[in-house]
Amino acid sequence: MIDLSQLAVGSAVSYVLAVLVPALDVLIPVLPAEAAVIALGVATAGSADPRIAVLVVLAALGAFLGDNAAYLLGRRFGPVIGKRAFAGDRGMRWLAWAQRSLDHYGARIIVVCRFIPGGRTAVTLTCGLIGYPRRRFVTATACAGVMWAGYAFFIGRLGGKTFEDQPWAGLLLALALALVISVIIEAARRAWRWRTSARKRSRPTPGDHPPGDPPQADRDLLPPAAGPDRRDDGAPGRRGGAVTAAVARESA
Repeated sequence: MIDLSQLAVGSAVSYVLAVLVPALDVLIPVLPAEAAVIALGVATAGSADPRIAVLVVLAALGAFLGDNAAYLLGRRFGPVIGKRAFAGDRGMRWLAWAQRSLDHYGARIIVVCRFIPGGRTAVTLTCGLIGYPRRRFVTATACAGVMWAGYAFFIGRLGGKTFEDQPWAGLLLALALALVISVIIEAARRAWRWRTSARKRSRPTPGDHPPGDPPQADRDLLPPAAGPDRRDDGAPGRRGGAVTAAVARESA
């Protein structure tokens, strides 16, 4: 078992961990990036050393580098990456849905998914696959990295301060808080999407679509179960359809 004292602000291990784990997390989702940053917050909870700010900056930098590495992988090896990350019909629907969400919500979905384990991998890869504007992506991931690192470190310090004499209890408390917050964010996102779709369906324009069937704009923003990206005439959307078709050909 790792001694949290090894993650003190004066330890070189802390600085390597702060940048390396967040950088690899988006590419290897099983790595506990958030837990690592929280542990750093717990281990340094009793210190006011200004070098703590360096740890936060390194964690944000690691998150930024990992997100942009995933973007470049999706951009450079699109069909190959898509074949593995979005395999099968359901994977194709998720890819089409992710593209529609990015088109509709833009940078907001990139920032929000940074706080949802697994979500950041899907979104950053999809950004590369569909050719999301690089400058917007860099700006969004820079903001998301700073917010995420500060949040995770704060949660860790909060747990460490609560159990100053029992650092492992503080770590467990901080991890539990982070899990609860992630669940709340995901639940709020789903509820907001459902409410938006329901509100639009309740005010249909006569003649625009059959009774009880959501308008095309709403169908495009429903989750993957609603079907692939399609235009009103039944043909695939230009950007999403092209990417989806390329991935499908690679999978064949």
